[in-house]
Amino acid sequence: MDFFSALILGLLEGLTEFIPVSSTAHLLLASHFLGFKSTGNTFPVLIQLGAILAILLVYFRKLIDIALTLPSSDRSRWFALSILIGFLPAAVIGAIAHDFIKTVLFESPVLICYVLIAGGIVLLAVDKMKFQPKYFDAMAYPLPLAFKIGLCQCLAMIPGTSRSGATIVGALLMGTDKRSAAEFSFFLAMPTMVGAFTLDLYKYRNDLNMDDMTNVAIGFVAAFVAGLVVVRSLLAFVSRRGYAPFAWWRIIVGTAGLAGLYVWG
Repeated sequence: MDFFSALILGLLEGLTEFIPVSSTAHLLLASHFLGFKSTGNTFPVLIQLGAILAILLVYFRKLIDIALTLPSSDRSRWFALSILIGFLPAAVIGAIAHDFIKTVLFESPVLICYVLIAGGIVLLAVDKMKFQPKYFDAMAYPLPLAFKIGLCQCLAMIPGTSRSGATIVGALLMGTDKRSAAEFSFFLAMPTMVGAFTLDLYKYRNDLNMDDMTNVAIGFVAAFVAGLVVVRSLLAFVSRRGYAPFAWWRIIVGTAGLAGLYVWG
């Protein structure tokens, strides 16, 4: 049953990682009701690397082009620096608050449900706002803007907030358009989730057993496959429909989670 749960949770991770609904919240709530446990709550973090590989595959040509032109292109160097600056707040705060996040926030399903609902309401309000964007190119964001988006990303350390939701909403409020905000969020996810994966793997390297690693492998592959589907279609969907469908999904899941906790505990 653990292996089957790992498959379901991996698919859930890939489907929700890059949309503003909080993949961590979905994984923690689903794990709670499935009775699925992982050493140090590492499973939700470690399988995110599968979703990251989906981004790497979709943006492989662009990433290679940036890497090859770093010595000669101001544009490539600027973009790489903006991603690094955007990543720094999460790197520092995540390292400092890691134990509190994993032992307190990850163990609070009621809090997760309320944050899902609150985030859905915020997303509905943002989706109805009429923005006049100033920034349309994710590769040319000003460095102070990249840093502020990175600060917004830190809100996602509270399960239920959504990393992509926090970065995209923050970017929109600071003058970006929807498509470039989502694209910058994709690229910012790469160092952020690789860093989280590395930190968790290092901290629990002596505690993970063979069953843990088998579950992670199953979830990893499932997250990669599902993430590939989402990444390929999300930008077009957001450009057409906005974020209201995700907002309502958050509210429904949060409300259903509270009902489930009330009935089953």
